[in-house]
Amino acid sequence: MSGSTSAVGSSLRRERGAYEPEGDQPIGGYLAVMAAYLGCVGALTALARRTGRPLPTPGPWDVLLTAGAVHKLSRLVTKDPVTSPLRLPFTRFRGQAGPAELAEDVRGQGVRRAIGELVTCPFCTGLWISTGLTAGQVLAPEATRLVSSGLSALALSDLLHFARVGLQDVASR
Repeated sequence: MSGSTSAVGSSLRRERGAYEPEGDQPIGGYLAVMAAYLGCVGALTALARRTGRPLPTPGPWDVLLTAGAVHKLSRLVTKDPVTSPLRLPFTRFRGQAGPAELAEDVRGQGVRRAIGELVTCPFCTGLWISTGLTAGQVLAPEATRLVSSGLSALALSDLLHFARVGLQDVASR
């Protein structure tokens, strides 16, 4: 058995080397993050089945509401100065990236680096948030709709702030 385990390990190392010769990507960390995500999805699925909650049939407005909420919450988690303490173990502060957003570099290796990439990437974090809101729509639909409405309103408010600043810039020229 150890001979076949050694051969598999050797084959995996060769494939990883062929994929990325420098070895900078935290492939093992990515596997750990994917395993955690799949574990969360499995636990949420089991909870939904155990409680016997019916699956909702989201309409276009529900999808739009959820999209706004995912967008806003993913930006809050990954870029907002107030949430920087959550990212602190995984990132290094670089400066401002825009209005109310920080620029941070990922630091560390392995799982630490993989988590750093997750918590600084709104696209990556968006998957987790979307999954959480989808589970919320099954397990606590009224509360999830309320939270999604608030986050979507905040995202629209941000858009209006940017539009106002843009119009002010045009008017002052």
